[in-house]
Amino acid sequence: MKLKRTAKLSAGVLAVAFIAIQFIHPAPNVAPPGPQPNDLATLHAAPPAVRTILAKACYDCHSDTTRYPWYASVQPVAWWLDHHISEGKSALNFSQFGAYSEKRAARKLEEILDELHERGMPLRSYTLIHRDAQLSDAEVKTLTDWIESIQ
Repeated sequence: MKLKRTAKLSAGVLAVAFIAIQFIHPAPNVAPPGPQPNDLATLHAAPPAVRTILAKACYDCHSDTTRYPWYASVQPVAWWLDHHISEGKSALNFSQFGAYSEKRAARKLEEILDELHERGMPLRSYTLIHRDAQLSDAEVKTLTDWIESIQ
C-alpha cells in the first residue's frame, strides 16, 4: 500500500515538474529583420541558389536566424536545441562572418569545404528530422564552387 502511494506521489511530482519547466524557455535565436551586413552570403554576394542552400541546410545551427520546429517549445527539447545551436554558432556563425579576422575567415572557408567533401554537414541527426536539409551532389557542388570562388 505504501509503495503505491509513494509511486503516485512521485508521478505527481514529476508531472508538476514537467509542466513547470514548460514555462522556462531559452532566448530565441532570431536576428532582427532586414539585411545582415556581416553575413557571409551578403559580404560575398551569394547567388540565390547558394542562399537557398545555406538557409535550408546551414543557417538553423550556424547563423543568428533559426527556423524552429513545433517541438522546440517543449522542454527539455528546447534546452537541448538551444545548446546544439550555441555549439554550432560557436564553431561557425555565418551571420557574423564579416567580424572574423581574415585568417579565421580563410580557415572557416577551408573547414566548410572539408565538411562538404566529407559530407559531415549537415549532421545526420539534423537531416533525419529535416529531410529538406539533405544536400544533393549538385547542391554540394554549387556550394563548393561558390566557396572556392570567394577564397
